[in-house]
Amino acid sequence: MADGRDDPSLKRTVLHALHTELGAKMVPFAGYEMPVQFPMGVLREHLHTRAAAGLFDVSHMGQLLLRGNGVAQALESLVPANLQGLAEGRQRYGFFTNDAGGILDDLMIANRGDALFLVVNAANASADLAHLRDGLPGVGIEPLDDRALLALQGPQAEAALAALIPAVADMRFMDARSLDWDGASLWISRSGYTGEDGFEISLPAARAEAFARALLDRPGVAPIGLGARDSLRLEAGLCLHGNDIDAGTTPVEAALTWAIPKSRRASGGFPGDAVILRQLADGPPRRRVGLAPEGRAPMRAGVALFDDAGTQVGHVTSGAFGPSAERPVAMGYVAAEHARPGTRLLGEVRGKRMPVTVSTLPHVPHRYRT
Repeated sequence: MADGRDDPSLKRTVLHALHTELGAKMVPFAGYEMPVQFPMGVLREHLHTRAAAGLFDVSHMGQLLLRGNGVAQALESLVPANLQGLAEGRQRYGFFTNDAGGILDDLMIANRGDALFLVVNAANASADLAHLRDGLPGVGIEPLDDRALLALQGPQAEAALAALIPAVADMRFMDARSLDWDGASLWISRSGYTGEDGFEISLPAARAEAFARALLDRPGVAPIGLGARDSLRLEAGLCLHGNDIDAGTTPVEAALTWAIPKSRRASGGFPGDAVILRQLADGPPRRRVGLAPEGRAPMRAGVALFDDAGTQVGHVTSGAFGPSAERPVAMGYVAAEHARPGTRLLGEVRGKRMPVTVSTLPHVPHRYRT
């Protein structure tokens, strides 16, 4: 990936100066100049997050508020989640679907009481905003361009954040609360993208650098870049939109049916419901699975997967060496009849077909605070 320093078309987050001060290597990502790694390096950053606490700048993500009477019911017309049943102070994972049942984007939805707070993927933020405005004409939709977003992840995240905001110690996984820090209103959820316990923190952009420095001053907290963020989420079996899920994959194929509750399966009423409900009943033609390559060489995105007869039956969507798993890890799609864990396949790497076994996900157990 090319260095993005000299590209004036790239946006910068409010923490850009701090990243460069800390020695980050900056690269283009989703239209932003972002830190891919710090001097610690991707491998050590990954392991540090698993052992202590990693601080991630995710301010490139889109943040939105939705307001109005019946806003939860309205959003259910675009997202196959139970949003009317989402309690105040709780957060839920969901996705926008299209008429073919494909996933336009995945997102987090929090009930703030007076509004729904959405966090969407950076690369899809503009399209998501247009999708919401087209689909929800009676809803007030406010992009939050004046707020930054940080993620603090790892087994020492609670201790570090609680030293600044003691009330976070009482939060459990997927709680979402508004809490004060030095006069600033922070919107904090106990969630993340690493499989570890941790928090995501939306805060006024003007206060982001001071707050980031305060966290970095806490024992065990280190800055972490996009490289480790990707290897952490891959070990945790979490999807990256544009790689593992996209407008051509359904939630059933993607093994995300846990996010579609019984109430929505019974009623439908969301884009692509006929396709998704049919696949729920009859099974999809392919499934997202974990993959465990043999040996030490990773199988990366795009690697074709074959059965013993030489027929291509799938492909890898994400793959790397897993520092915590201490072996190559991957995920991808295979034809449904080859999706059973333990199935042996062959992945074509540089013209050679190498053994790979279908495995369960995640590759590394989740450690959420439930």
